[in-house]
Parts: sequence; C-alpha cells; structure tokens
Amino acid sequence: MEKSKVYFTKEVTPENLIKMYEVLGVNLPGKVAVKLHSGERGNQNYIKPEFVKAIVEKVNGTVVECNAAYEGARNSTQKHKKLIEEHGWTKYFDVDIMDAEGPDVVLEIPNGKILKENFVGKDIEKYDSMLVLSHFKGHPMGGYGGALKQLSIGCSSSEGKSWIHSAGQSKDQTKIWDNLPEQNKFLESMADAASSVVRHFGKNIVFINVMCNLSVDCDCCAVAEDPCMKDIGILASTDPIAIDQACIDLVYNSKDPGRDHFVARVERQNGVHTIEAAEELGFGTREYEIVNID
Repeated sequence: MEKSKVYFTKEVTPENLIKMYEVLGVNLPGKVAVKLHSGERGNQNYIKPEFVKAIVEKVNGTVVECNAAYEGARNSTQKHKKLIEEHGWTKYFDVDIMDAEGPDVVLEIPNGKILKENFVGKDIEKYDSMLVLSHFKGHPMGGYGGALKQLSIGCSSSEGKSWIHSAGQSKDQTKIWDNLPEQNKFLESMADAASSVVRHFGKNIVFINVMCNLSVDCDCCAVAEDPCMKDIGILASTDPIAIDQACIDLVYNSKDPGRDHFVARVERQNGVHTIEAAEELGFGTREYEIVNID
C-alpha cells in the first residue's frame, strides 16, 4: 500500500480547520455528520463549540454524538441532551444523539479480529457522509484518543460501547466494568469497530485531528489532568490510521517537557496496538507522508 498523505499545520485556529479540510480536496456529499466529543460535565479540555463553528458551517453539518456507557452526565439521552445544551452546542448547531431512541444499526465486520458486528446509533443512516473531528489527547483506557477512537467508541451506541469495551462479551453497561478483557482484545475490538464505520461511509468520510489541550486524560473524564504539553497543530487526512500514527509520532518526537508523561500514558495501555490492529484490517496504512501547510 502506498503512503497516505497527512496534512499538517502548526497554528490551531478555527480558520485553519477550514483550510485543512479544503486541502483534502474532498467535498462531502449530501447530509453531513460531524462526529466530535461534546465533553463530559466537569471536563476542561474538550474543544469548545465556538472553535468548530466555522468548519461545521462550512460543510453544512449536523453535530452527532452517542450516549456513554459509564456513570456520568452522558449515559442517558435525557441527561446527555441537558449537558449538550449546557456546553453550548445547541446554541450554534443541530445536534443529533444518534442512539437517542430505537434499535441500533448493526454493522457487520466479516474480517474482525475480535468483533464480527458493531452496534451504532440508528441515526447514522440519516447521513451520507461524515467529518470525524477529533481532539487528540491521552486516554485512561485506550492510551490515546484520536480518529480511531472517535470512529469506534465515539460512533457506537451506549450498548455498542459496552460491546467494544468487553471485547464482544456483553452489551450491558452495568456488568462490563467488573470483568474487563485483556487489554489487547479491547484495543483490537476498537480497531474492528472503526473499520465498520469507515466501510459504511466508503469514500465519503474524512478526518481532522486537533492536537491541543494535550492532557493524558480523555474528554470523557469529569476530573481530567490539565494539559501536560503545548499545542502541536492540526492534521487532516482521508486515512484514519495514518493520521493517528502521525499524531503519535509528533508526540514521540517532541522536545516538550511534558512529552514523557504523555508517552507513559500511551505505553501503559499499549495504545499503539489499536493502530497496528487497524492496519492489519486493511482500511488504511501507518505509512504516511507529511505535507506541511502554511
């Protein structure tokens, strides 16, 4: 497989979000879903609605989210809608909680390493294309969070999240946390689930990773560490595997004093294995070419 292009700019601005989308040369057709993380209550690091307003308007998109599978302000539709409003998302955008009601859509994963099916919110079928707008950061369970996590955990329903976290053992969120699988099975389950969403949209999906507010904790953490590294930049690609690998490499190659703390979180959870497993599934490559955009 030839190298994928990953576009990079250092300046983290709303204007550069638009520029990075435009350099991809892809016009997302039809009804566009913008998948992002709207932030857990108490989290200080998630990307705010004002920052993404221009890019969402550029693609004429609908912000989409799914309910969580852990205790907090996002594990039921009623609570989640309230928090989305509190965080200011509905001030600017139409927001669709894709698994708010009705049966999940089941996406088949015939070549999955662990999972053979993925459960996503039924409203995914309302959209013709998707912009995956990820805040790249660390993660307590996955080691890091980027495009692959946004595709997998992010797009799955509450029950689908339980299915991934349990490596296909249970969809019951009340049971999974006491009997978690071996770590690599969880990471491979994320890769499996991500592949099914990419397959669902085909060529009508693109990825932007924003490397700012670089905490070792996810936006799903109500109590998250403050960022340990300075902002690095914005990356864009049509390949979710290449863009995550490029972000990981930018962290590893950084001379920022907080680099070691961030890397320790990634390595504690063997986070790079998600990227390895995804490449083996064949929906992208870890081999990439960085194209710098001024």
